[in-house]
Amino acid sequence: MTGEFTREEIYSQPSAWSDALDVMRQKYATLSALVQAGKYDSVIFTGCGSTYYLSLAAATLFQQLNHVYARALPASEIWLNPASSFQPQSRTLLVAVSRSGETTETLYAVEKFNNEASGDVITLSCYGEKSLAHAGDINLVLPSGQERSIAQTRAFSVLYLSAVSLAASFGSHSNLLDELAALPEIGERLIKTYADQAVVWGRKTHLERFYFLGSGARYGLACELNLKMKEMSLTHSEPFHFMEFRHGPQSMVTPETLIFGLLSGQNYAHENQVLTEMRQRGAHVLSLGEDEADIELTSGLSEAARNVLYLPFGQIMAYERSLAKGLNPDRPNNLDAVVRLNGST
Repeated sequence: MTGEFTREEIYSQPSAWSDALDVMRQKYATLSALVQAGKYDSVIFTGCGSTYYLSLAAATLFQQLNHVYARALPASEIWLNPASSFQPQSRTLLVAVSRSGETTETLYAVEKFNNEASGDVITLSCYGEKSLAHAGDINLVLPSGQERSIAQTRAFSVLYLSAVSLAASFGSHSNLLDELAALPEIGERLIKTYADQAVVWGRKTHLERFYFLGSGARYGLACELNLKMKEMSLTHSEPFHFMEFRHGPQSMVTPETLIFGLLSGQNYAHENQVLTEMRQRGAHVLSLGEDEADIELTSGLSEAARNVLYLPFGQIMAYERSLAKGLNPDRPNNLDAVVRLNGST
C-alpha cells in the first residue's frame, strides 16, 4: 500500500518514545559523569536536514534549562567553516545527530571537531552498526527510531526526545525526566483524539500555502513540520517565528493559506494575537497548544517536556496531503534516505 511505512512510523511514535526513554535512563550515570568532568563553556548541536532542525530546537531548550551557551549549526558549517563554528581554546561539547549514522557531512563535522576543537562528542543515532555510533566519546543509539521511509517522522521525535533527556541529564533535572515518562500515554491519546482532524486538513487540496509558526524551542519543530510538508506533498511551505511573520511574510496570506501555530504557554497572548490577525486577513488558521487552542494537548506537563507532542498532528497532515495529491509519502521526489558525498575532508 502506498505510504504504508510512513503511516506506521507516524502512528507508532508513542511506543517508540517509551523505548527511547528506557535507553536514556540507562545512560544517565554515564552522561552525568561526562558532564561533571567536561566543564564545558558551550554546547553545539549539529545535524543535516531534519536533524539540523532538531538541533535548533534542542540547543534552544538546552540553554534555557542549563544556562550554558548552546547553538545549532548544520554539520556542513562545522566541516567547511570551523573557524566560525567553534573556538579551539574553549571547552565545547558537540552533540551530533543522524538517523542513519552515515550522513557524510555529519561524519566530517565530527572528524573536524575532534581534530581542531577542545572538548567531547556525544552522538545520537538509530543504528548501532553505523559509523556515527562509534565516533563519539558517548554514543547513544536509539533503535526504536529506525525507519523504512525516507522522510523522517518517528526517527525525528525519538531523537528529539533523546536530546531533551540529554539536556535534563546535563543539569540533573530529575523532575523533567519524571515528566518525560508520561509522554507515551499522552501521545497515544492525542493521536486517537485528533488524527481524524489532521486527515481532514491534509486532504484540503485547495490550500496552496502552508506557514508553520513557532518560537523558542518550537521554532525548530516548526521548521521540521514545514520540511515534512515540502518533502511528502511537494507543497509551498515555510517556517517563521511568530512575531517575525508580521515583518513581511504576512503579505503572502490569501484565502488559500493555512497557518499552523505552535503556541507556547509563556507567550500565548502575543502568539495568539498573530494568529487572530492572520484570520482577519483571510487565512485558515490551526493552533496547537496546551489549552485554548484548536488542538489542545492538555498534558499537564511543562513546556520543556511536552514539546514533542506538537509533532504528530502536523506529520499526519503532511502524510494525508501527499496521498490526496496522488504522491507516495514513503518515497518523496528526488530524495534518498542518506546523503553521501564523494571525496575527502
